[in-house]
Amino acid sequence: MLLRADLSAIAPGNTIAPALRIVSLVPSQTELLFDLGLGNQVVGVTKFCIYPAAARQTASVIGGTKDFKFEKIATLKPDLIIGNKEENYKEGIEQLALRFPVWISDISNLDDALQMIRQIGQLTGTQQLAESLAAEIFQSFAALTWTKPIQTAAYFIWRKPFMVAATGTFIDDMLGRAGFTNVFENLERYPEITAEQLAFAAPQRIFLSSEPYPFKEKNVAEMRKICPLAQIEIIDGELFSWYGSRLRYSADYFNHLR
Repeated sequence: MLLRADLSAIAPGNTIAPALRIVSLVPSQTELLFDLGLGNQVVGVTKFCIYPAAARQTASVIGGTKDFKFEKIATLKPDLIIGNKEENYKEGIEQLALRFPVWISDISNLDDALQMIRQIGQLTGTQQLAESLAAEIFQSFAALTWTKPIQTAAYFIWRKPFMVAATGTFIDDMLGRAGFTNVFENLERYPEITAEQLAFAAPQRIFLSSEPYPFKEKNVAEMRKICPLAQIEIIDGELFSWYGSRLRYSADYFNHLR
């Protein structure tokens, strides 16, 4: 059974039994489940679920975000599987939904993320904690001190080929809230770009994300040859792209980055 992200199956007035055996297919949502006090209910996680540090010891590792071990998941007998439209793969989700309740988030901005936190609270019987967390995150972003972007930026997620975060992504929404205009706002999602395109766009800031590609200091020098006038730095990709409880730390990080 595939549960849509609007949670129509558990609209106000309806009730559901909180999930007791949860498999999480997304690292940021795994961290959220633990922060909602559900660590004992999480029976399966991916190999990329690195927060909290104990997650992969207390729960079974069921593969990656795009390569599930279906039989291992079956042995866990989950009563809820939580995934994400972008981070997981459609065929795998559809196969799981034939046997288990599967709930999928679809997140492209902060409002979506806050709604996801509240919805997972509904699914797991932790509404009060989830609402408190969502309110904390909302207030931290509301306290950011600028009202419009004042610098241009390019946000790199991959090398060989160069790939950036563009329009329609959660990262793009975070860039705007952090005070930056995306120089690739005319492109969609995660396009490949050339060195020539980057030089022409001439961003004031170039952000090399710590994930999914592990950019290093040597890559800063590589970028400096293309854009010698840009300020180039390796940034914490988790605080730009993780849309669960880690968002508590993002606004403060953006203030320091500015």
